[in-house]
Amino acid sequence: MHFRRERKNAPTLSLQETLDAGKEDSALTLADVLQDGFCMEDSCEKQDDAQRLRRLIEGLPARERKLILLRYGLAGQPPLTQLETAKLLQISRSYVSRLETHALELLRAGWEQP
Repeated sequence: MHFRRERKNAPTLSLQETLDAGKEDSALTLADVLQDGFCMEDSCEKQDDAQRLRRLIEGLPARERKLILLRYGLAGQPPLTQLETAKLLQISRSYVSRLETHALELLRAGWEQP
């Protein structure tokens, strides 16, 4: 409790706050000493993977592509259940399940190819 109260009363610090006033050009700031959890390499790999997955989805047959976009919310809407997808596509829920399985197999096969 003591720490919460103290944190609320603590002054606001800027990341550009000078910690060490050495030479004019080499002032050490708080931003310089805080560890950054962001890893550029990981971010780039995730972006590359996302682009690759988008290309694979675009390569699916039209019905499977639409189903994957609906089921996983990849077209800017929330993900739909199999039943909701079935109603929207006017097919049975079991057919949605079969199409989804087939589409995921195609995506997996495409992903495993170099």
